Amino acid sequence: MNETNPTVTEADLHAYADGQLPEAARARVEAYLAENPDEAATVAGWQTQNAGIKSLFAGYEKSRYIDLHLVTPAGPASPWKMRSVFAAAALVLFALGAVSDRFIPPLFERPPLQLAESETLPKQAETAFLVYASEVRHPVEVFANEEAHLATWLGKRLAIPDLKVPDLKSLGFRLVGGRLLPVDGRPGAMFMYEDQAGERLTVIVGRNEENRTTSFRFASAKDVETFYWIDGELGYAVTGEISRDMLRKVAEECYRQFPS
Repeated sequence: MNETNPTVTEADLHAYADGQLPEAARARVEAYLAENPDEAATVAGWQTQNAGIKSLFAGYEKSRYIDLHLVTPAGPASPWKMRSVFAAAALVLFALGAVSDRFIPPLFERPPLQLAESETLPKQAETAFLVYASEVRHPVEVFANEEAHLATWLGKRLAIPDLKVPDLKSLGFRLVGGRLLPVDGRPGAMFMYEDQAGERLTVIVGRNEENRTTSFRFASAKDVETFYWIDGELGYAVTGEISRDMLRKVAEECYRQFPS
């Protein structure tokens, strides 16, 4: 990147977009952007996103670092406070995605902060989807006709007494059923859904008591897309061979319905 002016790095461009570049270096970056309109447009997009995020998070003064990757409080926060911050960040993410998919790459290309074991979640979700979504006779352990039992059983195993099986009928997906499966070596839950064309997707829920961060990201592997988010000790992942736009809608609906 920046072959014509190696003194301007990608880190410089991010610092410029975030308003954190020293005054002495701003003129150099501005000169570079004037000669590189494509990169200037990219930086302008970052600045637009930053402005929207800052406006939305104006009431969360205690949050030291706010990004669509992570929301990390400066100090101990109540569950209600963390849930509120996460909800606001999730709304930003979904809103930006709804405006245009051209906003998506910069959001997920920025260097991540440490996510403990959360980075294993998308791979586990992908593996579960590939193994079970293709099953004809035994894709799940408990089928949709026993939904109440499914929610109670998996809720007990994950220590989530009010666990709810998301209803995705409004998006064209009916519940096939669910099963118990390991997530990071602990009990995890998988719910499977299917549309009228027979296209399936899975929703994974896992628990990691050591996690103290919140993140939301996309992960891709060939034709399989995963949208996953970490909310305190709980991790969620939606996986399928569907468009990112639909995956985002499913994830948003699941987020609305899962217990806070």
